[in-house]
Amino acid sequence: MIVASFTSLILPGIESAGFLPVGVGIALGVLLIYVVDRLLPHEHLVRGYEGPKGMKERLRKVWLLIFAMIIHNLPEGLAVGTSIVYDLKVGLVTAIAIGIQDFPEGTVVSLPLAVIQKRSLGPILLGVLSGVAEMVMVVLGAVFFTAFSGILPYGLGLAGGAMLYVTIKEMIPEIYGEEKNQTLVTLGFFAGFYVMLLLDSSL
Repeated sequence: MIVASFTSLILPGIESAGFLPVGVGIALGVLLIYVVDRLLPHEHLVRGYEGPKGMKERLRKVWLLIFAMIIHNLPEGLAVGTSIVYDLKVGLVTAIAIGIQDFPEGTVVSLPLAVIQKRSLGPILLGVLSGVAEMVMVVLGAVFFTAFSGILPYGLGLAGGAMLYVTIKEMIPEIYGEEKNQTLVTLGFFAGFYVMLLLDSSL
């Protein structure tokens, strides 16, 4: 996600419109996900519960985990939608890269849900639900920035900033949180890094 934020969103936006609109978009993206992160109750496997304290007891743990996954997926969907409007090839690369990382991410959430619920079909369907939320953002982002193409550089920055926020604040602490073999985690990170660079340079 870090590489995609730069190669598919931030750098193309700067090349097409300069730093200012993209910089403003990045700040708006960070602010947007920060607000969603604070207002939407959700729970991480390692970091635990986040969001309004009063909602923790009102929602089942299953839905708190799903909301956390949706928060991760919304910026990804927006990234694909805006990058498709910018350039179809760039959008395809972004979609492939995000799709690759969605498989292990979905598994990491669906397996604990299967343990909590003691069944398998429900967690799979809930994982699909979070994927649908991502697809909705792809469509909304593409439609919106097709209609308002003049502010596309802001949209590229916004999607890039949102993905950076999610990666730095949520995903990196999660993957290192309980993993004793940090070397393996780091190697996995750089493997994904190289895959995204390869996709971006070859397609």
